[in-house]
Amino acid sequence: MIKEIITYPIPPSPLCATDIRIFDNQLFELITDLEDTINANNLEALAAFQIGNYFNVVVVKKEDGSFLELINPRLLSTKDKVTTIEKTAYFPGLTAEVTRHDKISVIYQDRTGAQQFLTADGNFSVLLQRKIDYTFGGTFLTKLSKEEREKFEQKLEFGIDITNSETCPTTFKRDYFTKVFKGFILVMFALLLGSLFISDEETLKTLWNTQLYLSFAAIIVNIGYFFYAHYEAKKYMTCISCQSGNIIGTTFIGFIKLSVLMIVSYFVI
Repeated sequence: MIKEIITYPIPPSPLCATDIRIFDNQLFELITDLEDTINANNLEALAAFQIGNYFNVVVVKKEDGSFLELINPRLLSTKDKVTTIEKTAYFPGLTAEVTRHDKISVIYQDRTGAQQFLTADGNFSVLLQRKIDYTFGGTFLTKLSKEEREKFEQKLEFGIDITNSETCPTTFKRDYFTKVFKGFILVMFALLLGSLFISDEETLKTLWNTQLYLSFAAIIVNIGYFFYAHYEAKKYMTCISCQSGNIIGTTFIGFIKLSVLMIVSYFVI
């Protein structure tokens, strides 16, 4: 049966997983639930803790589609260090730079209760370590350096993965809003100048109505810029403070320009 995967901020468990002592249908049903949930969510592996179960069980999906079932797994030995970018279903959509052991040996039991042993390195080693962390009620947060932990906490706060947070880009998609807004201002200014050479009241009335419609459209674009720009700024945490000030300033100046233009248009047209 497919189970709901526990995600942040719900803790996987404050307790260590309970070792399996009886290898019965309850255990086999749990393993089936883990396999069904892995397939349904296109995952590499799951620990029982991740679906709210307290047994010490980890299931890994192999490349051929079969499953490796590790009951009561324990790390026996570790060797070398490796730093990789990890992701986990517990923090959906987020990644972190984690340093772990490159090579490990694991002792565990299969579904018959027989003791088994395996060695792993590279990505497989990292995957097993991450899942075994859950059997102790932990996540990769406990493995992060102080700097990486602070960065990851920012990701949690904004709910966005920062793939390039070191430098601010020089161009943004929000710039399209400002271009459209400037276009409205230029058209409105042109209509204002044109009204100086027109004396027909009906034509002037039409110009004024056009100015009103354009001003409403410009207001909508400026408001759209403000909200989208703040959304876009969240992707670049290292410069979010300066971006916020720039966004507010640009929006405010835009409204000032529009207000002045409409006041002048009111008295001239």
